[in-house]
Amino acid sequence: MTEIRIVDTAGVRDQLGEGLLWSARDGVLYWTDIIGKALNRLSLASGTVDRIAMPEMIGWVIERDSGGLIAGMQTGFHAVTLDPLAIVPMLDPEPDLPENRLNDAKADAEGRIYAGTMPLSCDVPSGALYRLDPDGTLHTLERDIIIANGPAISPDGATFYHTDTGRNAIYRYDRAADGSLSGRALFIDFDRDWGSPDGMTTDAEGHLWVAHWGGSRISRFAPDGSHQRSIALPASQITNIAFAGPDLDRMFVTSAADGVPGEADAGRLFEVLDPGVRGLRPGVYAG
Repeated sequence: MTEIRIVDTAGVRDQLGEGLLWSARDGVLYWTDIIGKALNRLSLASGTVDRIAMPEMIGWVIERDSGGLIAGMQTGFHAVTLDPLAIVPMLDPEPDLPENRLNDAKADAEGRIYAGTMPLSCDVPSGALYRLDPDGTLHTLERDIIIANGPAISPDGATFYHTDTGRNAIYRYDRAADGSLSGRALFIDFDRDWGSPDGMTTDAEGHLWVAHWGGSRISRFAPDGSHQRSIALPASQITNIAFAGPDLDRMFVTSAADGVPGEADAGRLFEVLDPGVRGLRPGVYAG
C-alpha cells in the first residue's frame, strides 16, 4: 500500500484547499485555501510553511514570466507579488456575474492560461471556461458549466482535459497549436460511488490523475480512459494534485475541511510517497 505523509502546517487546516503549483523558480509549493482566503507556501528545502492572507477568495496561482504570480480570485485575474504583498487587478471575465468566482486553472507551454469559473452556490450552470493569452486577450471556450475544474494538458499539448464537477463528468478536447479547443467528448462519466471529479494533472507518461471530491482518493486514468490505479487518502474531500520537486517526482494532494467537522485530517496537505511516476513542468504565463 502506498504510504501517505501529512505535511506539517502548524495545525492549520484548509477550509477548501486547492490550486497546487510547484515553483522551481522559488523552490516552493503553492496552494490556496479558497474559503479561508489564503495563499499557502511550502519550502521543500526547509519544510517551512507560510500562510498569506488574501482580500477575497483565491482559487489558484500561476507563475508569471515577468516575475511574480497571476492569481485567480473571486473578482478575476490579479497580478500578485509577495514579500511584500502587492495585488493588482488585471481582468474580470464576468463583471456581470458577481456571484461567480474563478476556480481552477493551468498554463500551457506557450504561456496561455486556461481558467474556469463557477457560481458560489455550486448549483447553477453559470460557469464558463476561458483562455487568457499573453497579450491579455480573453477567449470564451465553453459556457453552461456548473463547476469548472481541473484543467490538464497532455505532454504533447494535443489533448486538453476539463471537468464539470457539478455534472460528474470529465471531458476531452483536441487542442490546436494556437490554443483553441475542438471535438469535445465525454472522457469519463464519474460513477457516483467514486465521489465527484475535482482537480487534475497529467504525468510524464500522459496519464491523467484525478482528485475524488467525496471519494477519499486520487486515481490515475490512461489516455483511453481506463482506470489504472487509485490511492486512498485519510480525508473524504480530495481537491487537487500536483507533482513537485526538482525532478517532479514528489506528489502532493490538497483536501477540504469545510462541511466535514468530524474528519481529523480533512483540510490537510498530503504527500504521496514514491508515486512511481514523474510529473510535467508547470506552464508559466507569458503575459
